[in-house]
Amino acid sequence: MKETITNINDIDWQPAEEYPGGTMKKVLYDGSDSTPRAVLLKIDPGWIMNEHSHVYTEIHYVLEGTYESRDKVYSAGSFRMIPAHADHGPFTTIGGAVILVIWFDAPQ
Repeated sequence: MKETITNINDIDWQPAEEYPGGTMKKVLYDGSDSTPRAVLLKIDPGWIMNEHSHVYTEIHYVLEGTYESRDKVYSAGSFRMIPAHADHGPFTTIGGAVILVIWFDAPQ
């Protein structure tokens, strides 16, 4: 893997069609099976996403706002690591949020 430098201010928000309606994303690094994938997600107030799982480990770092999942509130500054294959969600937000999300293949 080679070094990658990205300034988020140089990337436009685009629709995140793989997420519930209204979600926007900035792809920081598209990754592959052997390298991480990183995106900024902007979720609107009232956003809801169903429970699901991934074959990869997933990291959330909340930059702005808050989201809720399984009776816990994740506010700006929250860091969350979700192991591969773990069910997570459902997710909701009352006021919206911007979240750095990273997926990677971690040793089990």
